[in-house]
Amino acid sequence: MTPAFPPGFVLRDAVQADLPAIVAIYNSIVAGRMVTADLAPVTVADRQAWFDAHRNPARPLWVLAAPDGTVAAWLSFDTFYARAAYDGTAMIAIYVAESRRGSGLGRALLRTAVARAPALGLHTLLGYIFGHNEPSLRLFASENFIRWAHLPRVAVLDGIERDLIILGRRLAP
Repeated sequence: MTPAFPPGFVLRDAVQADLPAIVAIYNSIVAGRMVTADLAPVTVADRQAWFDAHRNPARPLWVLAAPDGTVAAWLSFDTFYARAAYDGTAMIAIYVAESRRGSGLGRALLRTAVARAPALGLHTLLGYIFGHNEPSLRLFASENFIRWAHLPRVAVLDGIERDLIILGRRLAP
């Protein structure tokens, strides 16, 4: 069963009008150097091709709208590797608005992704998480994602080399 979101919250496919809010949430984490390898904020124009790629029903981009209609969080299913044999595997990314972090929305989105992934033709989900991002590593581990790879010092953030951890979860057929 798909987990419930707080009363009044609605999970839906993203539409073009959501892209500025999606970008704003994304940009709110860039400076923290915990979540993304982008070193500078992105623009809506920068993210348009990425957004368009998620019009593919097997690689959706979902937004979680708060009762007032604002985008509180978003989740994307991204292609792991663009070869047909890997079509059943996707990388997921979850971003929560700063004012909503720590409220359980990320966990609910992760659980929803796991529950709905088989209907998208997916059998394997991956999370790419920096080794110093302990909150995200704990979240994925608590939802039965296992460390499948450790890539030491593959990213440099403000002169500091950082590890990338790839967590995976095989889904029931």
